[in-house]
Amino acid sequence: MTALPREARLYPAFFNTFFKGMDAEKAHHVGFSMIRAAESTGASVALRRATRPAKTLTTRVMGLDFPSPFGLAAGFDKQGLGTAALADLGFGHIEVGTITGEAQPGNPAPRLFRLVEDKALINRMGFNNDGARAVAPRLKATRQTLTRRFGRRRPVLGVNIGKTKTVALEEATQDYLASTAALAVHADYLVVNVSSPNTPGLRQLQDIEALAPLLAAVRQEADRTTGRHVPLAVKIAPDLADEDVDSVAAMAVELGLDGVIATNTTIARDGLATPAAEVETMGAGGLSGAPLKERSLEVLTRLRGALPESVALISVGGVTTGADVRERLELGADLVQGYTAFLYEGPFWAARINRELAR
Repeated sequence: MTALPREARLYPAFFNTFFKGMDAEKAHHVGFSMIRAAESTGASVALRRATRPAKTLTTRVMGLDFPSPFGLAAGFDKQGLGTAALADLGFGHIEVGTITGEAQPGNPAPRLFRLVEDKALINRMGFNNDGARAVAPRLKATRQTLTRRFGRRRPVLGVNIGKTKTVALEEATQDYLASTAALAVHADYLVVNVSSPNTPGLRQLQDIEALAPLLAAVRQEADRTTGRHVPLAVKIAPDLADEDVDSVAAMAVELGLDGVIATNTTIARDGLATPAAEVETMGAGGLSGAPLKERSLEVLTRLRGALPESVALISVGGVTTGADVRERLELGADLVQGYTAFLYEGPFWAARINRELAR
């Protein structure tokens, strides 16, 4: 792999100068626009060469070949607007979403907050997106672009779906099925998100009595509309009690799920370096980043002990370094995802992790 440019070492100073004092959501849009501009101007061709994972990192999971076991979690590219540009940064997979059946603006701003001392975020975005029917053609174009640029070792495209806020819980299955019908054909794998704390009532769908028939219906619809088996995973919250984690594992085996993603953001606020009064002013939302690491590892270990190897485990929450990724792989994760540290570590983050793993 080509050595990374000097800019990779300068990013912390760049962050402190340009992004630290900026509204967090605005900073996200500015940073994402810069990544997309690198692609549109052709600059990312050089990035692609510098960040492409070593062939030794290729990992087969859920019947798919991932160029690296490390990927970008859902939440960064919610609408499939810059997935191909992100692929030029070295991620082995990119999970787009969360996408809902209908377009929705999300919650009122401000709704994204940085806890810099903790290398964390609080968000209550509320699944802001253009809706499944609008995102579908973007995903189709993205798959074609990735295949053209990378060939057989292209980054894997995951699609994460959630419930439209205005849809009643008793009608949630039909809402998920609408997203599935529009998006599954463009997905390498599909994720059902029932664990965001920012859609009222959504986490009630983690109850096994509601979750099992929902997942079974999504699986049937995905396979029916695509004419192939679409790997299906469920994303769970770190706030589940241990016995509920065990129930999810048992359900995954019973339904023959392809994977479990653990974990989403937490509603807990324990052990933060940021002053409690400051955290309180940020209000409700899901906490992500370094403070989530301990619980994420606990859930990973518990699930791996309960799940057969045939059910993939994708670990996310508090991942910052190559050592973090390696630790999770050694604990039984098949893939590892990150998101929050991307904002603090900069555009060469995935490539640095891949280099550490390749050593």
